[in-house]
Amino acid sequence: MVMANKLERLITQYKELGIDNQIDYDKFYLYSLITHSTAIEGSTITELENQIMFDHGVSLKGKSIIEQSMNLDLKTAYEQSIELAKQHTPLSIEMLISLSALVMKNTGKVYKTILGDFSSACGDLRLLNVSAGIGGHSYMNYSKVPAKLAEFCERLNVQRAKASEMSVDDLYQMSFDAHYNLVTIHPWADGNGRMARLVMNMLQFEFGLIPTKILKEDKEEYIKALVATRETDNLDIFRSFMSSMMERNLQNEITIYLESIGENKSRVKPEKSSDKIIVFLAEDSKLSAAALAEKIGISVKAVEKHLANLKKDGLIEHIGPAKGGHWKVK
Repeated sequence: MVMANKLERLITQYKELGIDNQIDYDKFYLYSLITHSTAIEGSTITELENQIMFDHGVSLKGKSIIEQSMNLDLKTAYEQSIELAKQHTPLSIEMLISLSALVMKNTGKVYKTILGDFSSACGDLRLLNVSAGIGGHSYMNYSKVPAKLAEFCERLNVQRAKASEMSVDDLYQMSFDAHYNLVTIHPWADGNGRMARLVMNMLQFEFGLIPTKILKEDKEEYIKALVATRETDNLDIFRSFMSSMMERNLQNEITIYLESIGENKSRVKPEKSSDKIIVFLAEDSKLSAAALAEKIGISVKAVEKHLANLKKDGLIEHIGPAKGGHWKVK
């Protein structure tokens, strides 16, 4: 896979604008990574709520202890992974187990099997077989996990040692592949998705890349890309998805930044919610009603009503299935 020129240009523009040099950029970008990673696992805590909880130690009303623990634990795991990345610490099974133990510290549980008990809260490797839901794909036999995980670490350490010879494209590809391969090994009974995203981001932190965020509204596409890659044994599918997703996210962050400093003259800020919907869909045709509602500050039901009216008036058109399709602004 060759990184698309558009993504290369966006990364250059992002850095030239100094978006990553803003005060508290690292902190808030990290909070965003954590929020979206846990959201994929079902958390409903927003970035602002995490900021309040992380910075002020305040419990969030209306949010379950499990959700809050999931986010707090992942924050601790990310902070540890960033320190390991700064030190260029070699990957090992022991390191991955310790990070998994942090991720699952307060939401993991003990499993009892004929081979003995193991605890996901301690980061223990699974001693049972797992599948992706009822009737879903079965991951590799648990007995193969230690050897495959050791191979995974060894291969990544060899690649990391050659990082100075690698292009930005190569480095991103290495991190994307690490994500996919760790999910495929599925070393733990719980927390594999969070760990795969954490390891991907840890590699990106290590080599000074803009860390990849998988937004909660992209969850369906993300899972489909993982499944399609596994079924076809074609890593380019996942690599392409991750690159295209980064393009959308970077473009959105650049647009927001330019507007915040008053330098984006190409767009007049609309007043009406329906006009705002058209503008947002023109920027990202795959935004869901929930994502639009969050951006605009109105209810999902109100967004759905606006979408129906805009379709009726011929201003927008939905292409493809209800789930997985996209909007076309006319």
